[in-house]
Amino acid sequence: MLPHLPWPLPAVLGWSSSWLLFLLLQRGGWTPLWALLAASLWGALISLWGDTLWRKLFIAGGFPLSLALTQAQAFPAWAWLLPLACLLLLYPLQSWKDAPLFPTPPDALNDLPGVAPVEPGAEVLDAGCGLGDGLMALRQAYPLAVLHGLEWSRPLRWLCARRCPWAHVERGDIWQADWGAYALVYLFQRPESMPRAWAKACAEMAPGTWLVSLEFAVPEATAHAHIALAGERRVWVYRMPGALAQGSGKRDRAS
Repeated sequence: MLPHLPWPLPAVLGWSSSWLLFLLLQRGGWTPLWALLAASLWGALISLWGDTLWRKLFIAGGFPLSLALTQAQAFPAWAWLLPLACLLLLYPLQSWKDAPLFPTPPDALNDLPGVAPVEPGAEVLDAGCGLGDGLMALRQAYPLAVLHGLEWSRPLRWLCARRCPWAHVERGDIWQADWGAYALVYLFQRPESMPRAWAKACAEMAPGTWLVSLEFAVPEATAHAHIALAGERRVWVYRMPGALAQGSGKRDRAS
């Protein structure tokens, strides 16, 4: 899990370390173009520390913008597409309509088995797994489940697979993938994504299975339960229609 850094420290770290890497690589004999590409890619990786999409773009774009203002004549015009390529590699345009990269807090799902039990060996999906923080929280909550992660960004999927070697992490579109095999699907998306997620879950998931959302509820749908976390965050738990009702409830947890 990336350590939390107060803003604007992530931006300062991204810009300064990208400049340092750029200068060191040139001193080590790299051509300016390769040094630009490497430093831009490094800045894009540092942008994972941003807690909103615009802050991520601000971090990733700081180095190439400052370089363009100071050394623009040293590079051909097409070279300035390299930082954009690095950014699109990490954050593909298709993923911008879904949630930016927000990590799941480590203990956010610890109380989930009490309201959304699954059998040992059940298939559980983190839809949009990012760097794997949600998978880690799910593993802590359901140590006997078979965990799967889906992530559209190739670099994030690669990093997640290495952070979570015990999970099945694949690159894929969460909206095109079939959720029918899973006993529980976990999301940390955006408010406007929740009606679509609910419709997809109702169409594909078996009766009695679970849809779990961190922070954002499904509009006009009745939650089976919710778990109150520190602050005003909630874990919203929905059971797919068709199963025998086992009661709904609310659980509060201080952390």
